Amino acid sequence: MATKTLPILTAAALFVAAPALSQPTTSIKDSDMTVSPALENANRDEILGRLWRNEALSARDRGLATVAVLVARNQTDSLAEYTARALDSGVKPSEISEVLYHLAYYAGWQNAMEAAPRVAEVFEARGVDAAPMPPADPSDLLPLDEEAEAQRQKTVQDTYGSISQGVVDDTTRLLFQDLWLRPALAPRDRSLVTVAALVAAGQTEQIGFHLNRAMDNGLTRPEASELLHHLAFYAGWPNVFSAMPVAGEVFQKRQD
Repeated sequence: MATKTLPILTAAALFVAAPALSQPTTSIKDSDMTVSPALENANRDEILGRLWRNEALSARDRGLATVAVLVARNQTDSLAEYTARALDSGVKPSEISEVLYHLAYYAGWQNAMEAAPRVAEVFEARGVDAAPMPPADPSDLLPLDEEAEAQRQKTVQDTYGSISQGVVDDTTRLLFQDLWLRPALAPRDRSLVTVAALVAAGQTEQIGFHLNRAMDNGLTRPEASELLHHLAFYAGWPNVFSAMPVAGEVFQKRQD
């Protein structure tokens, strides 16, 4: 299926010279002053010492989810640190590149665009070049489930066609017949970062569809449960408590 070249974020786009970036705000760990001892201790003991070592969700998945949260919330000052952590946990540079492109649609275009220079800094520091980045127009898209896609198209058209046909058309053309078929990120991982971004943005109405899709794509219920636990720290307890009733409905329906 032919796709259109979109001039962002993939391949060499991560390495195009960007305008000079302002220096990031000094973090607790960079300062001799302990502004909040409780925060510093919890970051060391609860986050890095306990949460990231909990094997209910792999460190690789935690890396993907955390990068997704930071992009969705435009928290670019922390993105270099957690991009490095994701790479150290087994996420490939090409996968992070693809995460940025994916989240341009699910977290907002400029959130992804503003994240790209921070990621590029990490790649450059590690000697990663543009060669292994996913191509803008891959020739080997994943197979499309035509029956499921036809049903999705009908539901979306019937529900929203009279409201914005442009949204309906581009949802089909750019997302479900292109973005979700790109091979640089496994469907499970693509779903994982989508759910993480939706929780981080408080988009509870969209979580049910995408969590169910994530589990269809291989995310297990224990992993989904632990993903919510992880997101409580990075997206905030209120966002996760808002998401949990939706997750509970998905779990129950799949069990029934």
